[in-house]
Amino acid sequence: MGQRVTALTHADPELTVFGAVDAIRTGEDAGEAAGIGNINVAISPELPADQADVVIDFSVPTGLMSIVEKCVARGIPLVAATTGLSDEQKAEVAKAAESIPLLWAPSMSVAVNLTMKLVRDAARALKDNPSGVDVEIIERHHRYKEDAPSGTALKFGEIVAEEMGQTNHIHGREGRPGARPHNEIGYHALRTGDNVGEHTIVFGMLGETIDLTVRGQSRDSYAYGALAAAKYLVGKPAGRLYAMNDVLGF
Repeated sequence: MGQRVTALTHADPELTVFGAVDAIRTGEDAGEAAGIGNINVAISPELPADQADVVIDFSVPTGLMSIVEKCVARGIPLVAATTGLSDEQKAEVAKAAESIPLLWAPSMSVAVNLTMKLVRDAARALKDNPSGVDVEIIERHHRYKEDAPSGTALKFGEIVAEEMGQTNHIHGREGRPGARPHNEIGYHALRTGDNVGEHTIVFGMLGETIDLTVRGQSRDSYAYGALAAAKYLVGKPAGRLYAMNDVLGF
């Protein structure tokens, strides 16, 4: 993701690659690492000493916590695109939003965020369906993804539960669990090859089914969303945790 954010930032006339942070590829030119040629920006293990307008973080939870601390200390707006956060880490992100403009989302994809709106609309409309509704969430990602289920899948479940009231969230099934209770949302995580990301939210009723599916064909969809978030965030006040809904006007 860092490579695609670098490449697409460099291609955007409104943006400039100011610095690149990576603990492993230190000293390498960020453009060379991204496959676009030399851009005279060396990768560093730390944020550049000079002030950037905004930081985008696609890393891991511990990396994000370090970046959050540095951005708060220096008053730099932050787009946090890292998933797999613990409840404690989410609380730290929310607290940081009191001090700096900060946007966090489980997915930066425009299509995913639009699908979240559609899922909320569907859950709200089906809440009192006479035959009842069973909700299952199936997600696919590449073999290297570390967290399961994805942060996006968990967000889909959170949206459904807010509208329909399910209190039991389970992860896969085995043995003889018996009849499926209606207060349950089931999550199923597949890890295959180089799958960029795919989520299907199933609303199962007696006699009919609705599947809402969103698929990513390229990591560029997440990078473009992050750049849109960065442009949106600059100049915004601190005091609340921003989301992609704000960027997209939902």
